[in-house]
This record gives sequence, structure tokens and C-alpha cells, in this order.
Amino acid sequence: MFDENFPTFAENAAGKALHYSRLQDGLVFADDSGLVVPALGGAPGVHSARYAGPQATNAQKIGKLLGEMQGKTGAERTVYFVCAIALAERGQARAIVTDRVEGEILEAPRGTGGFGYDPVFYFPALGKTFAELPAEEKNQRSHRGKAFRKLLAALSSML
Repeated sequence: MFDENFPTFAENAAGKALHYSRLQDGLVFADDSGLVVPALGGAPGVHSARYAGPQATNAQKIGKLLGEMQGKTGAERTVYFVCAIALAERGQARAIVTDRVEGEILEAPRGTGGFGYDPVFYFPALGKTFAELPAEEKNQRSHRGKAFRKLLAALSSML
């Protein structure tokens, strides 16, 4: 098991990929992702999954976030999702890519799809939360989808 104790998404992704690539033949990729709220000093950030405690449900994480966002308006509600993906082979990094998608935090959840913070992550370009988008549409716009497309491009250039 690899503990994600680094201060950045890229370092956590690289650490996981490097660790497991020493245990497995071939290319290994790992990601780290999360929600960054500048008005909260970057929280939940790399602690997004553990933001409300190690066993917290998505609803509890959202509840904590909304509690900390109370009273924040306008630009203070601007946020972004980040995804970093690292590719490693035999203990050596081959590529690290990152991407992000910008949005706003709503005051209450909307939608039933997605996971994590998706019900409160409002994507202004479509006027919907990520939890309101069909999976294909979310994948075209999300931080993960964008980062994976960058990883595919990096892989293509290696082959």
C-alpha cells in the first residue's frame, strides 16, 4: 500500500505509479485528483477524499464543504477540480500529466449522477452540476477526461 502524504496531486500520483511499477511488469499509471477551493486556502485539495475524515461518506464531505463555504459569495465560490496522472515503468517515471476544470460551488447539491463533490460542482459553460451531466458529457469536460487524453497523447509519442 502507498500512503498519499505528498503536498501535491502530481507528487501523489507519481509516488503511487513509481511504487507499484516496482512490483508489476509493464507500464503502470496512477492518478490523484481532488477539489481545490482558493477561498479555503486550497482545501480540500490533496485531502479531498479524507476531507471529512477517513470513513466519511460523499454526503458528509459535501456537508463539511458547504458548511465552510457559508457566507462566501461571487468569486469566493470559484473552484476547480484537478487530476494528475503519472505513468511509470520499473521504478522510473515515463510521464506526468495534469489538467483541471473550473467551476463554482453551489449552496446545495443538485443531480444524482457522478460521485464525490459532483452534486455541488456547478459547470457554468453548461449550466449544470457534474452530477446532472450524462457520463459521456462529463468525461468530455472533466479534469480526469482531459488528463487521460493528455496521457494518451504522451503514450502515442512514446511508441
